[in-house]
Amino acid sequence: MSQEITLKDRIINAIKTVYDPEIPVDVYELGLIYEVNIIPPLNDKVHILMTLTSPACPSAEQLPGEVKLVVGQLEDINEVEVEITFDPPYTQEMMSEQAKLELGFL
Repeated sequence: MSQEITLKDRIINAIKTVYDPEIPVDVYELGLIYEVNIIPPLNDKVHILMTLTSPACPSAEQLPGEVKLVVGQLEDINEVEVEITFDPPYTQEMMSEQAKLELGFL
């Protein structure tokens, strides 16, 4: 029995192709993505709430643009809004177990 991949899964998979240039882990596993919201009624608009490792992050302009680009390239998506927030502030505890393992924190 095959399991259908949802639009949200496709969005998350696209986001997982974006890597922080200074850390060999994708932005989703790093915990930089706080929310992925698909906006009804047409479900063709996406709002992504994300953070950066710090307000002075050298990738501050690059990462949100890359996230917007990869999600915007998905079929059925017509509009992508990426909002940056620093509330709550990023901490290493936001990383997935996979990211912590990859970076030697476990």
